[in-house]
Amino acid sequence: MQFNTTIIIIPGLGGSGPQHWQTLWEKQFNFARVEQNDWETPVCADWVENINNEVKKHKPADVILICHSLACNTMAYWAQKYKVPIKAALLVAPADTEADSYPPGTKGFTPMVLNKLPFKTITVASTNDFYVTLDRAELFARSWGSELINVGEAGHINVDSGYGKWDVGLEILKRLDT
Repeated sequence: MQFNTTIIIIPGLGGSGPQHWQTLWEKQFNFARVEQNDWETPVCADWVENINNEVKKHKPADVILICHSLACNTMAYWAQKYKVPIKAALLVAPADTEADSYPPGTKGFTPMVLNKLPFKTITVASTNDFYVTLDRAELFARSWGSELINVGEAGHINVDSGYGKWDVGLEILKRLDT
């Protein structure tokens, strides 16, 4: 599989370990990755700046961001602050930072950004994600102006849910890479 654009991986809490589909894709396709200073107790403003610093290294009109979990809302904060016209974003398993199930220790990630994003997006959600209900994922997708893909019972679409290699995700990504 070939990609025509610059793909940037943005992990959520924990940084998407070595068996996570984001890390596997990064290695397989030589995608760029946003590195954060603190993967466990992050500050939103720091994460937003690191996204911006990575995007500035590339031609924004040719950039697709691949966000997982907390990175989805972080990217929405970035889009709201910088208004950089990137090509698109794939938003997978957005974590609801306003939910009781959201882990403590993060700063500045509430409220959830509910503004329309100024570029094409696809949001991928499941029916049994501990970190976001399907109703909330649908609200986020609608608010962001995003196409929603419900992948059924897929948990948080991470290693713990059985998603290391994720070929269906690559097919979804390819739809943005046109």
